[in-house]
Amino acid sequence: MNNDLLKLARETIKCKLENKTVFIPEELKKKYAGYQACFVTLTIENKLRGCIGTLKPIKELYKDVIDNAIQSAFNDPRFPPLKKTDLNRIKIEISILSIPKKLDYKDEKDLLKKINKKMGIILKNGFYSSTFLPQVWEQLQEKTSFLEHLGVKAGLSKDSWKTSEFWFYTVKSIKE
Repeated sequence: MNNDLLKLARETIKCKLENKTVFIPEELKKKYAGYQACFVTLTIENKLRGCIGTLKPIKELYKDVIDNAIQSAFNDPRFPPLKKTDLNRIKIEISILSIPKKLDYKDEKDLLKKINKKMGIILKNGFYSSTFLPQVWEQLQEKTSFLEHLGVKAGLSKDSWKTSEFWFYTVKSIKE
């Protein structure tokens, strides 16, 4: 199921590399017309090569997949743009997000008790924010370390999580 979204992401990247317009079948447009947010993650040899997404459903899922595939392949500031030679080496993963919900907690201990490894977490602190998909728990399994890295990713100190607001979401992940 949803294999057609993976094909769409790959075809989008391929067409962009070849300066062509991607063809989107009408049945695919209808099937994925619902507004949903997603992230497109690219890896080469199990190493991150790009990951861009949206946190809130602002467009049809098929359009979000297309836009995030392009952004992940060519505009992730952590990596140079993908080249034609990379196309056959990349693996694509699409994470379809639930609507984020605010995580209410009393104190640090309560927060650590409430979060779990099935959650994607959004940290918000003033004008700063960052997120980790649930898949990041595979690398950062200890809750405090996860939250410290999330603060640093937002451009804040590692202890900023202690005074931040949190939101959470779940994902349905499909990958090649």
